[in-house]
Formats: sequence, C-alpha cells, structure tokens
Amino acid sequence: EVQLVESGGGLVQAGGSLTLSCAASGFGFDDYAIGWFRQAPGKEREGVSCIRSSDGTTYYADSVKGRFTISRDNAKNTASLQMNSLKPEDTAVYYCAAARGSINRFTWHWRSPYDYWGQGTQVTVSS
Repeated sequence: EVQLVESGGGLVQAGGSLTLSCAASGFGFDDYAIGWFRQAPGKEREGVSCIRSSDGTTYYADSVKGRFTISRDNAKNTASLQMNSLKPEDTAVYYCAAARGSINRFTWHWRSPYDYWGQGTQVTVSS
C-alpha cells in the first residue's frame, strides 16, 4: 500500500519556524520527485517546493524562496520542508506528493505530474 504521511504541522507565531516531514512507503521512493503543496481556505492548492530524485534539483515558489528549504533522505524514505520566518499568509494545509514522471522548472508546481498524495498537515501562523 502506497502511503505518504506528513507530520510536523502546528501553531507558530509569525517569524517562527517549523519543519514538516513526509514519510513514504509502498513505492520506489528513490525514483520519485517529492513536492510540497499547500492549500489555504478558499484558495487553490499551490506548489511550494519540489526536489527531484535524479539530481536533487530543487524548486521553490517565489513566495517562499529564501525562507523554506526542501530536502530528502532516500535511505530513510523521507522528505522534509524546513520553514523559517513564517508569515500569517503561510497558513494552510500542507501536502507532500510524489511524482514518477518528468519534473522540470515548468511542471514542478502542477498537480498533474504527481501520482501519490498525503493527507496533509495543518500549519497555522499567528500574527
């Protein structure tokens, strides 16, 4: 059974930090790019960051560049999203997702390349 399980969400004050984790099982983690998406109430789900499997190339949304860092540990089948300098507008449910197909700078933030999704973890940033 394929599973992606996010953890690490919570309530934090503006300016604070959180680290989200994504634990994967049931598929060949090494062969998949891992993306992080978020969805705020009343808004579309948007791509936050992605790390490719082939060469470790990373991508970030402009809104989080310089504040968030994505990483992966293929030995542990996990991915992480370190979030610093959090802002109230970062409040959302955060999802990790896995993509077997081609991921590049044009496609990483699309939902369609991703084959598997986690259930999400809530991040709330208070002002």
